[in-house]
Amino acid sequence: MQLFRTKLTAHDFTEGGLKRCLNAFDLTLLGIGAIIGTGIFVLTGIVAATLAGPGVILSFVFAGIACAFAALAYAELASAIGGCGSAYGYSYAAFGELIAWLVGWNLILEYGIAVAAVANGWSGYFCDALAAIGIELPKALTHAPNAGGTVNLLASLIIVILMGLLILGVKESARLNAAMVGIKLLTIAIFVAVAAFHVDPTLWQPFLPFGWFDHTPEGKPVGVLAGASIVFFAYVGFDAVSTAAEEATNPKRDLPLGIVASLAFCTVVYMLVAALLTGVVPYPQLNVSSPVAHALHLLGIRWASALVAAGVIAGLTTVMLVLYYGLTRIIFAMSRDGLLPSWFAHVSPRTHTPIRVIVLCGLIMATIAGLVPLGELAELVNIGTLFAFVLVCGGVVVLRITQPDLHRPFKTPLNPILPLLGAASCGALMAFLPSLTWYRFLIWLAVGLGIYFTYSYRHSNLSPKPVKVRHLR
Repeated sequence: MQLFRTKLTAHDFTEGGLKRCLNAFDLTLLGIGAIIGTGIFVLTGIVAATLAGPGVILSFVFAGIACAFAALAYAELASAIGGCGSAYGYSYAAFGELIAWLVGWNLILEYGIAVAAVANGWSGYFCDALAAIGIELPKALTHAPNAGGTVNLLASLIIVILMGLLILGVKESARLNAAMVGIKLLTIAIFVAVAAFHVDPTLWQPFLPFGWFDHTPEGKPVGVLAGASIVFFAYVGFDAVSTAAEEATNPKRDLPLGIVASLAFCTVVYMLVAALLTGVVPYPQLNVSSPVAHALHLLGIRWASALVAAGVIAGLTTVMLVLYYGLTRIIFAMSRDGLLPSWFAHVSPRTHTPIRVIVLCGLIMATIAGLVPLGELAELVNIGTLFAFVLVCGGVVVLRITQPDLHRPFKTPLNPILPLLGAASCGALMAFLPSLTWYRFLIWLAVGLGIYFTYSYRHSNLSPKPVKVRHLR
């Protein structure tokens, strides 16, 4: 039995049915739209209050460094291989079918759970905005059962709305994303401008109240490094850019630009906002679902708080939109290869979108968002993403050896040092996650292996004979 088949992952418009319509600017905005969201507007406060204190600034630095290594690896593979399957396609080229399946299976977990997690954060800010104008929704309809409610109805509803938008087409979605990214950046600018005049440096002392890495008496990891493994969720979106390879007008040039530019920009923004947030409010008071708006509210600047809350709602919407988009393209790629039922590979001749996948994913994610709280979702997303990043970094090294003649418009510098550092740093962040997250992750992997050996291997429509990887035309 040959478990390590290799294949060409890139498909052009006529093979895949997807339309090339996104340029480098569109892709960069997709990256910013996906990256700046729950991580900065929600998890910054939670991690500062419970794991890292003001040291959350360093948590973002460490998570950003790990992502920078992975981003360079993504940029090289995206420019050389392409395909809408992101790390799934890259792992296929480097490691073969079984490993690619596991990566794809974890990408489904990453994107699907991430959308549900962001929907939770969106619901929290939307409720705050309604409360500001005197409308109070019952807790039973705004919180998951484990959080004291019955169902988070708002979180489910926003996913259903995005489902309708994605059905219309990727260019229409990109236009909405561009508009909302503008609103999101304006929101951050307002917060920075207001908070900068209210910084109290004494609030940064002690800077590392939880240390670098430790455990609570209950065994929960705390400290800067534990915080880094959680705020890593803030960077999840940049790899969604690579899922747009088949809809990029010039993927060999535009994909690396979109990936690297969006990550660099967002890292600077994260550090600035984290520093200001912990400098205007005592960090123990930031353990709320809307810390940025909450901080301005505590400062007594209600107009800015309301304006920021509205902007954050738009910002979180773009995160869900891009991650939702990425999820559907990964499933589309896997089903087109026969690893999932071909029913998912159908593309509407009118909208050029995989409507079946969009609808099915939307219904499942809406259910999860309504029933599971944010904290548990974020941890599960991170471990699946880090696993994919480790293999992408390793894939760069492997392909440099097995496919030395592959055309690489963008090359990761200092190979193999930087890719290996990326794999090591992402692996280290995985180690800092709670043991319960690891148990859930291993169960997910076991289910994936069961599906592969009972269905995917038997239905794969790829040649069992190794073939050389061909770069994008």
